[in-house]
Amino acid sequence: MNTRSWPGNRRPGPVPDAVTGERGRLINLAYRLLGSLAEAEDAVQETYARWYAMSAQQQDAVESPGAWLTKVAGRVCLNVLGSARVRRETSVGEWIPEPLPEPGEWTDGRPGGGTADPADLVTLDESVSMAFLVVLESMTPAERVAFVLHDVFRYSFAEVAEIVGRTPAACRQLASSGRRRVRASQPSPAPAPRQAAVVRGFRRAWEAGDIDALVGLLDPDATVIADGGGVVVRRPRVEGGEQVARACVELTGRAPGLTILERTVNGRPGLVAQQDGATTAVLAFDVAGDRVTRVWAVFDPAKLRAWTRG
Repeated sequence: MNTRSWPGNRRPGPVPDAVTGERGRLINLAYRLLGSLAEAEDAVQETYARWYAMSAQQQDAVESPGAWLTKVAGRVCLNVLGSARVRRETSVGEWIPEPLPEPGEWTDGRPGGGTADPADLVTLDESVSMAFLVVLESMTPAERVAFVLHDVFRYSFAEVAEIVGRTPAACRQLASSGRRRVRASQPSPAPAPRQAAVVRGFRRAWEAGDIDALVGLLDPDATVIADGGGVVVRRPRVEGGEQVARACVELTGRAPGLTILERTVNGRPGLVAQQDGATTAVLAFDVAGDRVTRVWAVFDPAKLRAWTRG
């Protein structure tokens, strides 16, 4: 993982700047830990609430506000992951991490579609690809926190241990276990230009209702997983290339006037479905060679607030 490193972020400067300037970094960390921008924002808000609940003397005693905020945010996320796992496993249908657009496509989710605060934008790299986030979902909360903090954000195991509440040696084992999950679940992705070409071909075949062309672009064992936000969707999981192709054509048949746009989803080529100018679904793809192997389709309106601009 070659991701920007912020361990401790021990920057000089007055405490107010050192505190407020951490928000973007904390959002980036919390989103990778939780897979949900809404939950990440809540976790960061809770972190700041704990900071401002301290007296001025207590704040002045903190040598590195950035390190303190990271430790608290990590612990908040660890607690959220424990309860989130129960909610996600007992919810109706599938649960997919919240998809993110390119920075220029973000809105704040309010009427009128204002641009989101740049400090809240998540840096899009390989550590937020949908395939990577889905693997993170398979980890235990402690594995996920240890792996993300060490392998993605480059914190030392001593620093990770303070957040996870285990020994550095135990955190090393947790991160190693998470690393094995990633290696076992993620074959080398196709180069970005090839991914874009395959997704573009998929869009054109989908728009044309060309089942044969879609089958040609899909791996025979391709899978589509759909997240309807706890509301039962017609087919939350479709397996097999031909079945996926027919399901796509069936969807457009049920939604006349559907517009399919090529967009970047979590840093990789994806598609956005819109009807009457409103985003109704965001699709993320896993491409191996010249074939689509997996599609994650998010229909949950709560996860599409950053995509609401027509």
